[in-house]
Amino acid sequence: MAAPSVASPLCTWLVAACMSVACEQETSPRISLFSSSKRLSSWARRRRVVAKVGRESFATGLISSFCGSKFQGLMNSCMALEPCEAYHSSSKWSSSSLLFGENGFSLFGSMMGFTQRQDRVNPAAASGKAMAVAVVPSKEVTTKKRSLAKKRRVVVTGMGLLSPLGHEPDVFYNNLLDGVSGITEIEAFECANFPTRIAGEIKSFSTDGWVAPKLSKRMDKFMLYMLTAGKKALADGGMTEEFMKALDKTKCGVLIGSAMGGMKVFNDAIEALRISYKKMNPFCVPFATTNMGSAMLAMDLGWMGPNYSISTACATSNFCILNAANHIIRGEADVMLCGGSDATIIPIGLGGFIACRALSQRNDDPTKASRPWDTERDGFVMGEGAGVLLLEELEHAKRRGATIYAEFLGGSFTCDAYHMTEPHPEGTGVILCIENALSQAGVHKEDVNYVNAHATSTQAGDLKEYEALIRCFGQNPELKVNSTKSMIGHLLGAAGAVEAVATVQAIRTGWVHPNINLENPDHGVDTKLLVGPRKEKLDIKVALSNSFGFGGHNSSILFVPYK
Repeated sequence: MAAPSVASPLCTWLVAACMSVACEQETSPRISLFSSSKRLSSWARRRRVVAKVGRESFATGLISSFCGSKFQGLMNSCMALEPCEAYHSSSKWSSSSLLFGENGFSLFGSMMGFTQRQDRVNPAAASGKAMAVAVVPSKEVTTKKRSLAKKRRVVVTGMGLLSPLGHEPDVFYNNLLDGVSGITEIEAFECANFPTRIAGEIKSFSTDGWVAPKLSKRMDKFMLYMLTAGKKALADGGMTEEFMKALDKTKCGVLIGSAMGGMKVFNDAIEALRISYKKMNPFCVPFATTNMGSAMLAMDLGWMGPNYSISTACATSNFCILNAANHIIRGEADVMLCGGSDATIIPIGLGGFIACRALSQRNDDPTKASRPWDTERDGFVMGEGAGVLLLEELEHAKRRGATIYAEFLGGSFTCDAYHMTEPHPEGTGVILCIENALSQAGVHKEDVNYVNAHATSTQAGDLKEYEALIRCFGQNPELKVNSTKSMIGHLLGAAGAVEAVATVQAIRTGWVHPNINLENPDHGVDTKLLVGPRKEKLDIKVALSNSFGFGGHNSSILFVPYK
């Protein structure tokens, strides 16, 4: 920190003395914090210095805010001192550093709010009457304009996932293209007494070769999914062990979130506590927190760049992806692993969403249960898994000869500020989010011809998103919209990342997957806009992926073919 910011208390008061101020007319005596107001005001009247200055002067306006306040006695008493010659001659001090400090703060505190409160604090200043400043800086302070650097581009060079339809990007997407449903009866626990007994459950999963056996026994499943998907993304991106050693690990980060965190670890701890705290897992607190998956993955890789998690319900993954990309754009990282993970198909997770009346109860026909935009939908189907993208700065990716799957253009976040679980009835938050994303990325509405929608198979949510899309892109005859959730259910915090994988795969293959179970579309829904029951060929120009979450969180991210 520069010298002016760490000046001693004595120097600080001397500077205040050098900047003595008086009002042209006397104000009524006020109580000083430091001395009797009667003594100070009579002393001040004998010592007052008046010099007219322009009312437009910012410094005068700022200093004058003290006139007529409880600091008046202090400021007037300082006028007994003569101007400090050292101030004029010193090259280390300037008017800007004295008034605001090098970080934009005044010697007397933050400058925020002074102009807003000036009318109340200082009537004299508000009326435009003359103020006085005893000290003038010896020379003007000039500022240089910062040159605008070329914006760093962000590309996708690797993908990893665990899903109800496969644990490899190609297997997963081929199943989507074939219209295969991953919704089945729950097998992880006995749920005969639950009104919902179906989910997008991962039936077979192994951490062999990805996570140390000791950790596999202790970690919550959401963390195991996250670590495995993260390492799969690295392997898919050609990040060999040899190349990993050559990476600048201070420029590599991890930003993978979770909506629910370690629910099973925490639930098991509560059950153990019924017996004794001594029975509790010592890892129950760290392994239940949403950030620990990202932290453990970074520890495993030795990556020292940005590392944290974001939790915004079902919009979590998109928030993580966009923030990770921004770290690269700002030059804070060259490589980022980002996405989301959730594993809530356990009794407390299932029961909690049933209590919200959010889940489908079509237990007799699981594959037909998730049906976005269909009149027979009766709620969403819970799923589990993880999705991770390997994002890289373009030149960094090119130097190592990476395969570039797509380019990440940008995105946006907004909040409905309306209701905990219901979307805004006019869709204003969603529309604003999409429009902001397009503006931020410099994309015209007519260029977007594919949308991977959030569409969860709920009554209100599906229609409000559809109406927002029509409002934004209704004039584009090439637009195609689908919902990956029709086949895998809703993966909560992992949904956006897994759907981002589907979006990138659509760009790579030139095929968009179908909407299954769309047998009786809602009134007013244009089926020409929605992808039909079979995959469709599409030359994607710009792809948009939406994710929305409880709490009114909206997020939209954009991908394009790399050129």
